[in-house]
Amino acid sequence: MTKEINEIIAAYKNAIQKGIKTALATVVYVEGSSYRRPGARMLVEEDGRMTGAISGGCLEGDALRKALLAIHQNQNKLVTYNSMDEEDVEFGVQLGCNGIVHILFEPINVEDENNPIVLLERSQLYRKETVLVTLFSLSNFHGHQPGTCFFLDKETTYSTIDDDALKTIVQDDAVSALATGSSVIKEYESFELTAFVELLQPSVSLIIVGAGNDAFPLVNMAGLLGWQITVADGRPTHTNIQRYPHVHHLIAGKPAEVLQQIVIDEWTVFVLMTHNYKYDLAMMKLLLKINCRYIGTLGPKKRLERMLDELTEEGITVTDEQRAMIHGPIGLDIGAEAAEEIALSVLAEIKAVFAGRSGSFLKDRTDSIHIRKELELQKLSSDGR
Repeated sequence: MTKEINEIIAAYKNAIQKGIKTALATVVYVEGSSYRRPGARMLVEEDGRMTGAISGGCLEGDALRKALLAIHQNQNKLVTYNSMDEEDVEFGVQLGCNGIVHILFEPINVEDENNPIVLLERSQLYRKETVLVTLFSLSNFHGHQPGTCFFLDKETTYSTIDDDALKTIVQDDAVSALATGSSVIKEYESFELTAFVELLQPSVSLIIVGAGNDAFPLVNMAGLLGWQITVADGRPTHTNIQRYPHVHHLIAGKPAEVLQQIVIDEWTVFVLMTHNYKYDLAMMKLLLKINCRYIGTLGPKKRLERMLDELTEEGITVTDEQRAMIHGPIGLDIGAEAAEEIALSVLAEIKAVFAGRSGSFLKDRTDSIHIRKELELQKLSSDGR
């Protein structure tokens, strides 16, 4: 969702410059099936412009009216859309899914230095995990809806929660989400509030080693996903802004020089596709010294095996753990041949690795498509635990 968040931030800044009021719509809780899951967002501007999405398109019309109401009344509002009830007269919408969706609408105060959009922007400033907590009341729809009120990363904490006991509980759950690496829905019964404790992670940092023409579709498709893109190559004639005007970082140099200019974290992946065996071999040798989550190599399996054999002959031990992170031939088996098809296959494989999925057919799944175990409603006892 990083791309959606960044688009919302950009739209918000543009609206500020034009003096247009805005509201943020956030899916905070889902019962049953829904097109979008908790954390899906949409910015609604007073003139009707919308950025982001909270459904497949069926809710946006009514959501616009609810957002405008929140803006004009300057009050957070929780709205429920129920697709389980075919006679849903109150909302008059059908979601196309068998579920109940709870959406929180928050008017954005531009004078508030810690409004929900500012907190979202803060979560995107650095390549680290952050936690954002949104409080709402499912038992009192027309009562107070606190909204986005807590922010946490490994260095800083921000809160607008006045009740010390509630703040302590929320902070503990935020720290837990950061430690476990998962979002959660918590119900605080004694406070008559529910919390969407949301873990926000950085976008994938895709390092494309190879600036040939076959890298173009990979760059373009990764851009659509909102990934951070670096293109590196030993040829300065290929790594220039004329050929790659929309990438975040261009590096021309030898493998060691390239890695010196890259910050590698757990969301960084490498795709080796220079078509220069010696260059790819030198890069592979350096990457094996780094705890890298994914290394993909273009070309046949024999090419990769030759590469690993040569490294072994040099006295470099390639462990089973390291072999597991190397993918060659790169990509999912979709019958890809053209450069665009290969790019699709590669990006799908990287996504599957990060999601812990096999890349098989969804129709063959016996359980839910979405991993709901992280977002099941967890109730706390009256003493807060």
